[in-house]
Amino acid sequence: MSIKNSLETIHKELDNTNCKLIAVSKTKPNEAIKAAYDVGQRHFGENKAQELASKYEALPNDINWHMIGHLQRNKVKYIAPFVHLIHGVDSERLLIAINKEAMKCNRIIDCLLQIHIATESTKFGFDEVELNEFLNSDRLSILKNINLIGLMGMATNTTDLEQVKNEFVGLKTLSEKIKSKYNHSNLNLCELSMGMSGDYKIALEAGSTMVRIGSTIFGARQYGLVK
Repeated sequence: MSIKNSLETIHKELDNTNCKLIAVSKTKPNEAIKAAYDVGQRHFGENKAQELASKYEALPNDINWHMIGHLQRNKVKYIAPFVHLIHGVDSERLLIAINKEAMKCNRIIDCLLQIHIATESTKFGFDEVELNEFLNSDRLSILKNINLIGLMGMATNTTDLEQVKNEFVGLKTLSEKIKSKYNHSNLNLCELSMGMSGDYKIALEAGSTMVRIGSTIFGARQYGLVK
């Protein structure tokens, strides 16, 4: 199926939902991204800061670039001037680094806190105890160049679809609890980023507002294209 046809199919599935499609373009050549752009796609997700910066320079300037991968603190500087949304903020230390670079750019950067909802220990994110400890403190309030607009989570890589559903529903429930419990000027939870190519339909049912889909649009991953 072509990129155009794949996008049309997914957008039909997203019709009448409050969900945005983030086309995951990591490892994909600029030509593939431009093909998606030419049929109206504007939100793209990358997982490496320097690759993202390179694509930002080469592609149309009205693209909304999302950082969806694990972000190292020393790489924030590459994307801080332009990034639309950082999905995977998995620690307070990273949040502080983003705030520092946002100040240098005179920007307020929208971020999502990544919550660890999967059983795999290899996945990153806050657990509920850590999240509540952070939000109970005043440490978020001093990060004036950060705007937390939602949560992000990655479900367990399993064939047990009921487990995946429960993890997504749990994240939705946590988001509602946080919204009702805390009142910070830079905590404005309206987004829930969950669901990828293999499980986005389950995520939609659970209330996702952003799905991150790559292989369904662009085909299998391609490595070695950008150093």
